[in-house]
Amino acid sequence: MIHGGDPKLLDALGRASSLELFQLQSIIERMLADPRRIIAVRVNMHLGQTVRFLDWREGQMRSAKVVEMRDAQVVLHELASRREWKLPYAAVEPPTTRAATGQPEAVEPPAMPLPQRGDFRCGEKVAFEDRHLTTQVGTIIRINQRTATIDTGNGHTWRVGFALLRHVVDI
Repeated sequence: MIHGGDPKLLDALGRASSLELFQLQSIIERMLADPRRIIAVRVNMHLGQTVRFLDWREGQMRSAKVVEMRDAQVVLHELASRREWKLPYAAVEPPTTRAATGQPEAVEPPAMPLPQRGDFRCGEKVAFEDRHLTTQVGTIIRINQRTATIDTGNGHTWRVGFALLRHVVDI
C-alpha cells in the first residue's frame, strides 16, 4: 500500500502498465536531476537551517537540520529520531525567505567577502563548480583581469571568475 498521495493519481498509476510506469519513472528521474531544480532548492538553503523533507517510507513530512550539502544530495539530521538522512534535493521542501513566511528576520552573520584577483596566484590549486554542479579541481595557469584560467589535468582548461573559486589545501 502506498501512503500519502492523491487517491485519483494513485488509482491512475495503479491501472498503468509496467512499461508505462517505467517510462514515467525515466522521465521523472531526468527532470529531478536537472541542475536548475537542484539550484531552486539550494538557493535559500544553508548549513544548520531547519527544513522539511518527505519521508518516502511513510509518506509524511518531517523536520530536520541541514548538516551537509553535496552536489546532488543533502544530508539532514532529524532531531526527533536522531537519524541522519541522505536525500536528493527533490525530497526537501524548498526553503523560503523569512520575510515571505511572516517570521521575524533573523540576524545573519556578515557574509564572507568574495574572493578577488589578489587572493590567487599562478600554480595554486583551486576548486569550483561547473554548470552541472560538478566540483572541478585544478591548478591556476594564468591570471586574467576578471578570470583565472584553470587546468584540471584532464585536457580541459576553464576560465572561471575569481568569486567562484576556492582554495584547495593538500593534506
